[in-house]
Amino acid sequence: VIRCRAAVAWAAGKPLSVEEVEVAPPKAGEVRIKLVATGICQTDEHLLQGCFPNAEFPVIPGHEGAGIVESIGEGVTSVKPGDKVILLCLPQCGECSFCRNPESNYCQKSQISEPQNLLPDKTSRFTCKGKQIHHFMWVSTFAEYTVVPEYAVAKIDAAAPLDKVCLFGCGFSTGYGAAINTAKVKPGSTCAVFGLGGVGLSAVMGCKAAGAARIIAVDINKDKFAKAKELGATDCINPRDFQKPIQEVITEMTGQGVDYSFEAIGHADTMIAALASCNMSTGVFVMIGVTDSELSIDPMLLLTGRTWKGTVLGGWKSIECIPKLVSSYLEKKFNLDLLITHTLPFAKVNEGFELLHAGKSIRTVLLF
Repeated sequence: VIRCRAAVAWAAGKPLSVEEVEVAPPKAGEVRIKLVATGICQTDEHLLQGCFPNAEFPVIPGHEGAGIVESIGEGVTSVKPGDKVILLCLPQCGECSFCRNPESNYCQKSQISEPQNLLPDKTSRFTCKGKQIHHFMWVSTFAEYTVVPEYAVAKIDAAAPLDKVCLFGCGFSTGYGAAINTAKVKPGSTCAVFGLGGVGLSAVMGCKAAGAARIIAVDINKDKFAKAKELGATDCINPRDFQKPIQEVITEMTGQGVDYSFEAIGHADTMIAALASCNMSTGVFVMIGVTDSELSIDPMLLLTGRTWKGTVLGGWKSIECIPKLVSSYLEKKFNLDLLITHTLPFAKVNEGFELLHAGKSIRTVLLF
């Protein structure tokens, strides 16, 4: 058993508390990892607010982490102690019908299919003050050590800087892949991206990499516009600057609406606006943001041919594709570093969330 620090959420709506926790050794098919770096994502904020479906408190949040394998359980073959790894919030079991389908990146062992508050054997590896602490999406990266199933971890190039590539665990992969894999953005096309956090800006990067001719970035925080333009946006617009719905503004800017639109916020009203912003015949809208509310739409928005798509982890098969993305980063095919606006010691985790609330950070990385 290893004793180490972790940020524990004892109840919804309360700040995180950095505590000493005990981390049990890995059982068969499991891996124990020493975390080096973890990003703060809006999904962690959803959890802390009590909005994440099926989550249980007390819990150790975090799902965007990179580290080094400390020990392995019986039967583990894909990683060994000392390997650099990225933890995967979307597993790849390799056995379910979705994993076996080359066109799918979903896995039936995902949080969306079954709760991941405990490891697959329905027990926790975390205790604190004599109490069992729940896992989050099996990875719980807000801890100096964590235990995950083998199919929720990917070995990466030993040259990779863990304080940067941790973002491949969620934010960058999700946004970039939404453009490349899910929308399949074509060269010369027009795109609109709603929400310029880490995921939305990664979608901007994906649109640019795919050769989009025009990329319209949409956010109510104009402080994010300079970064969006640096990453490839051609136009930046603030819905609060207009008297009319933003979808009408975008339609007027482009003639008939964009070819592809992306929503990386998770609000029902912006999803409808993003759907209506793409052209009514061949337009493709990709929903990236997670919402906890239901929404109603006018079916006429879809009748004429628009497509509404969802994406999880940007359509990448996690164990297969994340190491390749890391290699592309090392080959300087894209500059992930521009997304990281703040780097803090792990003890300042609550300060990282304050930066997120204030709209001052794109991605904050915590270092252990």
